[in-house]
Amino acid sequence: MEALRLVLVYVHLIGFALLLGGAAVQYLSGKIRINKAMLWGAAIQVLTGIGLSAPLRDGAEPAPAKLVIKLVLGLMIFAMVFFARKRETVNRGHFLAIVGLTLVNAAVAVFWR
Repeated sequence: MEALRLVLVYVHLIGFALLLGGAAVQYLSGKIRINKAMLWGAAIQVLTGIGLSAPLRDGAEPAPAKLVIKLVLGLMIFAMVFFARKRETVNRGHFLAIVGLTLVNAAVAVFWR
């Protein structure tokens, strides 16, 4: 089971890289919009996050409150990316909220023990 958990963590990190890297590329290009990397990254994050929340460990499961907060943040990010994906340009505040929520979600994962 540990191997499965490690694979899920690895794919979860790839989703994070796609989401944040895609956002950085769009922001630095000057045309703020949602690209495919952001959409795939958000989807991968939610799906692997749900897989990681399964009780795969021997009594070392994360706190339920942490899991709920991460799920809510992940779903908010996915919804913000999904519903704005076809727009030619995205509002700067909306885009920065996606980036900010992504960073907050990562901070919850790292600092909440």
